[in-house]
Amino acid sequence: MKILALETATLAGSVALVDDALGLVGEVRINVAVAHAERLMPSITWLLDSSTTAVNDIDAIAVSIGPGSFTGLRIGLSTAKGFAFSLNRPIVPVPTLEAFARTIPFSRHPLCPMLDARKGEVYAGLYQWEGDRCAVVMPERAVSPADLLKGITETVVFMGEGAVIYRDEILSAMEGRALFAPPSKMSPSASGVGELALEKLREGFSADPAGLIPRYIRKSEAEVRWKG
Repeated sequence: MKILALETATLAGSVALVDDALGLVGEVRINVAVAHAERLMPSITWLLDSSTTAVNDIDAIAVSIGPGSFTGLRIGLSTAKGFAFSLNRPIVPVPTLEAFARTIPFSRHPLCPMLDARKGEVYAGLYQWEGDRCAVVMPERAVSPADLLKGITETVVFMGEGAVIYRDEILSAMEGRALFAPPSKMSPSASGVGELALEKLREGFSADPAGLIPRYIRKSEAEVRWKG
């Protein structure tokens, strides 16, 4: 089974091709200030061409569903829906932070992916490996770093752009109990999205693309202004 996975929740977007027999076939990751709308399809085309994979060979589409950049999530989901509808393939939405945490496998410490949510907040969750399963300890939420950190009492591995932005605050609050992921693990990856989607497909899970929407967690600026 071949899965095309899309990750557009942050500026460091990526696409990956994951095979249940071969593992990761290939991944394109680019952390530059270029809109996902400009680079997503060229990246997919390059990946499929380079791996000599025909688009009809894809068995399922996986997409990072959020939280993250509102614009990025919309672009990723609309592209995933386009493939799912045109190829008549199942689509698997994958929680962004859960897939992100899995990029550091079998850590003995809890993992805390943090994405910048702006307005002095981060999108964050807490995850812990239990055998071969990465369990949710604290569900994803939009929260200030101060409120997030005061509830953590053990040594934790911090990941993501939020961990970079608020590094000093984390170090001060955690008092020697903070570890930081290496640079290569500081952004979500499409390969992680694809791997988690494979597990979900084996369990018989997929979604109806027509009703699928991003998991924003909080309202957009436009929604806040309109209701205000």
